[in-house]
Order: sequence, then C-alpha cells, then structure tokens
Amino acid sequence: MNIELGHFALVLAFALAVVQTCVPIIGGRMRSELLMRVGEPAAITGFALIALSFATLVLAYVQSDFSVLNVWENSHAAKPLLFKITGTWGNHEGSMLLWVLILSFFGALVAVFGRNLPLSLRANVLGVQGAIGCAFLLFILVTSNPFTRLSPAPMQGKDLNPILQDIGLAVHPPLLYLGYVGFSIAFSFAIAALIEGRIDAAWARWVRPWTLAAWMFLTGGIAMGSYWAYYELGWGGFWFWDPVENASLLPWLGGTALLHSALVMEKRSALKIWTVLLAILTFSLSLLGTFLVRSGVLTSVHAFATDPARGVFILAILVLFIGGSLALFAWRAASLSAGGLFQPISREGALVLNNLLLTTATATVLIGTLYPLLIEAVIGDKISVGPPFFNLTFGPLMLPLLVIVPFGPLLAWKRADLWAAAQRLFAAFGAALLVALLSYALVDQASVLAALGIGLGVWLVLGALTDLVFKSGLGKVPAAVAWRRLAGLPRSVFGTALAHSGLGLTMIGIVSVTALQAERIVAMQPGDTVEIRGHVLRFDSLRPFTGPNYTEDQALFVLTRTTGAERGTIVSSKRLYPARQMPTTEAGIKTLGLSQLYVSLGDKTPSGSLVVRIWWKPLVTLIWLGALVMMAGGAVSLLDRRLRVGAPMPRKAMAAAARGGNA
Repeated sequence: MNIELGHFALVLAFALAVVQTCVPIIGGRMRSELLMRVGEPAAITGFALIALSFATLVLAYVQSDFSVLNVWENSHAAKPLLFKITGTWGNHEGSMLLWVLILSFFGALVAVFGRNLPLSLRANVLGVQGAIGCAFLLFILVTSNPFTRLSPAPMQGKDLNPILQDIGLAVHPPLLYLGYVGFSIAFSFAIAALIEGRIDAAWARWVRPWTLAAWMFLTGGIAMGSYWAYYELGWGGFWFWDPVENASLLPWLGGTALLHSALVMEKRSALKIWTVLLAILTFSLSLLGTFLVRSGVLTSVHAFATDPARGVFILAILVLFIGGSLALFAWRAASLSAGGLFQPISREGALVLNNLLLTTATATVLIGTLYPLLIEAVIGDKISVGPPFFNLTFGPLMLPLLVIVPFGPLLAWKRADLWAAAQRLFAAFGAALLVALLSYALVDQASVLAALGIGLGVWLVLGALTDLVFKSGLGKVPAAVAWRRLAGLPRSVFGTALAHSGLGLTMIGIVSVTALQAERIVAMQPGDTVEIRGHVLRFDSLRPFTGPNYTEDQALFVLTRTTGAERGTIVSSKRLYPARQMPTTEAGIKTLGLSQLYVSLGDKTPSGSLVVRIWWKPLVTLIWLGALVMMAGGAVSLLDRRLRVGAPMPRKAMAAAARGGNA
C-alpha cells in the first residue's frame, strides 16, 4: 500500500506542478494578485507530495520490499542499512526522483524566503520552476516509474552495483544535484525577467545568493565525485576527462562566470544582457549533463540509463527549455538596456576578462565532449577525445585566468590604476616566485612547468590574503585598528578570499601529484618489501574476510621510513559480491601529512605472487582540501547580510523608500 501511496503522491505533484506553471503566469499577465499568489502554496505542497513519494521509496528499500521492481533490481536483503538507503538513488529511477525532489525543494524555498521579491517576479519565477517540474515529473511517470510492481515478488534482490556500495553514494549525488538543480532558480529568474521585459541591479542582488548556493554545492559534488573515483576504482587518478565528469564541470564553469557577471550587474548595473544569457546557458548545461548521463549515448561508470526512449524524452525537454529560453532571449534582448559603461582597466574590466576566459574554456570542454558523439551519429565512426586534448586546450585558457585572479579584488570600480594594484601584489609575487625557484631547485629540476604551477598556486593564496591585508590596513595602522577594520569587512570579502585561496590550494595539489608522483608496479609475496620515496612497504600477510554481502582477500602491508621509523599499516583488498558475481578493488590509502601512499592490488601471477601497484602522491589531499575551502568561501559569502536569501530591508532603507514613494 505504501508504494501505491508514493505513486499517487507523484501523480498529484504533477497535477499541482501544472497549476503552479499556469496560474501564477496567467495572473501576472492579468495583474491579478490572487492568481499570482497561487504559486506559493502550490510550490510548498508540491514539495511535500514529492517528499512523501520519495520517503515511500526509501521505506521500500529499507524493508527490502522486492515486490517493487526498482528495489529488486538494486538491493539485497544482506546489504547494510546505509547502502539500502543510498541505493534509493543509486539507479536511474530513484535518482530522477531525487532530482525532482531537490527541484521542488528549491521552488518551496523561493515561496518561503522570497517574500521580499516583487509579487509579479515571484509569480513568474515559481511558474517557470513549476514548468521544469512538470517536464521531469512527466518524464518519471511515463518512462521511469520507480514504483512498478512485480508479481509474484522474488525472494531476494539482485543487489546494487558494488561500486556504488560506498559512503560516496550518500554524499556525491545529493551534493551534485543540489548544484545542478540549484541553477534552475537562476534560470527561472532569467526567464521571469525576460517575460516582464525588465532587469536591473535589484534582480542581480536577488539571483546571486541562489547562484552562489548552487555553485557551492556543485563544487562539493564534483570534489566528492573525484575523491570517490580516486579511492574506489583503484586507478589512482582524480580526474580522467570522462564525458560525464565533463558534464558536471561545464555548469560549474558557467556558474562561476555567472557569479562574477552578476556581481558586476549588482554593483554597476552593467552586463545585464550577458548575465541573463549566462543564467540561461548555465542551467542549459545542467540539463545537457542530465541528458548525457541518462540518454544511453555514453558508456561510462557514471552513466545510469541506456534506454533510448528516455534519451529522446530528455532531448525533447532540452529542446523545449533551451530552445524556448534562447528564443525568448532573442526576442527580448533588444528591448533590454545594456547597462553602465566602464574603463577596460577596472574591476568590471577584470571580471569581463574572467567571463571571456571562463566561457571560452567552457566551450572548449563542450566541444571536446560532444564532438565524438556528433561524429559517431553523423558518419558512424568512433573517435576518442581524451586527456591530451583537454590538457592542451583547457590548461592554456585557464593559465591567464589564474594569473589575473588576485588583481580583481584590488582594482577599483569603473576606473582603476593597474600599476597601483600590481605594487600591492609585489610581496605575493615575490613569495610565489621564491617558492617556484625552491621547488625547481630542491624538488624536481626536470620540470620547470611543475615549479611554475606550484608558484601559481601560492600566488593565488597570497594574492587573496593581500586583499584582506590592504582592506584592513595591517602594517599601516595600529594592530587594534586593523583588527577592527578586518572584523568589520563584509562577509563576502572573506568569502571571496577563501574561494580564491581554495582555488590556489587545489592548483598546488593538482600540479604536485601530476608532476611529482612516483609509481611502482611489483609482484610481491608475504615478506617482500619495496622502497618508494623514502618509505619501505612490507607485504605482511594475505587473509580472507567475509563482509555482510561480500567476501574479500585482504592484504596487510607494514609501512616504515627508510630510517626504520614505523608509519603504520595499510590494508588493500580484492572483493567479490556473490549476488552480482562482480569483483571490486578496494585501495589501501595512508595519509601522511598532506600526501598519501596509495596501494592497489592486481591479479596473481602464475608463480603465486600478487601484483601490487604503489603510488606516492605528494600533496594530493590539497586537491580536495582546496575544494572544501572554496565551499567555505561560498558559505561565508552567503552569511553576508546583503546576500542572505530573504533578508528584509533595513529600517532606514525602508523609510527612505517610503519617503521616495510619497514624494
């Protein structure tokens, strides 16, 4: 009965989404306050219904109700409780239900916290959000129903893909979807503005916190997915330029450009048309990622669906929303004012250059991702566009962007003195150059690019700190005064510094592990040792182990310094999940400061030895630590009262507005 309740709630949610789409927008055209207000209860109630539907599916997984086709295909009675719950979205149908749940959640947030928005704008935003919900709820009900019954019910399930039976499934998809779907709010704001034919700095102030929240979650989702692949697949890499990886990177790049463009629009009323276009394109890239993962056009460890009918349905959604929004933009763009003017050397100019480089990099990744698919569709030939292409095109585009990042916060609005900003950054530049020289001289004299890359990362970190130093007057005024100035700075200033510092930390980690890592592949038996970068790894023993729904052979390694000092043990294993007869490799990882020793097991040799792959990965943890710092920067910026969603106007501002209205 619970399953039927969940299905019925989903049908009701679809009907309510139709109401949310039509009534508020019609009310806006008719100037009917009553009709415009229908969107708010519709959005909140729709979220409650979808949450109920999702909860019934989770309950079916927890109870191992194998009369439900989705549960039978993706669960097993012996599976640990955590993986039963996460298995709810470890498949196409369940993950799409999570997708629309988050979509409705954001719509409900607008309804609850958007009370300070103009009524017509809020009505149109909720109407567009409802239209997106309509499309995807219909997609689920027609092609991806998670509540299909089996009769008779099997006694046991087929189990979840073993690669997905990991804590990463509990974190990565929800974070990623919060980012993907979060950009739908920016999209809805853009379409609402185009419907009204009016856009101003207030619009940018309203849309920026939603964009920032989505960007923050997407940053975390990409980082978690990277780390999950790193330790779960046993390959030792953090990024492979897989098309589905690229599908998540594309909206992140677009969202980063949108954030900076919205800042210019909010502060200087400039780049209005460009900001609206970016809002449309960023969510369009999110929809494209959804299509790539679920259409069957890609074969990837990340891909969920291989049903062409689903792909055609999502393609129709893409054509409707992307084509329709771009057509509306083309129709309305001529009537929108371009915004204020500024000099090329200014903070606006730096942010425009930032946008230019980011959008060009986005186009490069998009072309590299879609080109093989287009070639196969048109002429039937299969080609591969891999890491060499992206490294040679994406890297050179990002290099100048990273160089100019520290200049942006130090430049004045409208007109700036580039030489004055450069003087302020002399200390940061000198320190970064010194680090680069030391890296070259003491670490790796074979790679000048590695030394320059590490220096560039330091430049980003110190450049971000320089902005805080000069804004607080540290070194020029008494320490107490500098501290009060620092404490009084807007939270968004600290958020920007953290985000740029996090980018620098990630840069250092990527360069270090790419250029300086060491690898050994050896055949070992218990008692054998291998030396790698000042450490000795001894193969101690191989022992069997039985888990709740798997068996494995665990290899125990003892790690010591070459001087004899003990550094602990590492356990690496090969698992077999009997239900699916699928093996997995569980890497053993030992974190030593910011670096890691990574041990992965291969197959046995004819002589009985075990092939062992060992990597020394210097500063690799900075890749994900930097992402966490970037997320922290986004969170701190959201705490800024000027960006907080739904923050009321200060009393003085309200009084001034009232006086202006009465004048």
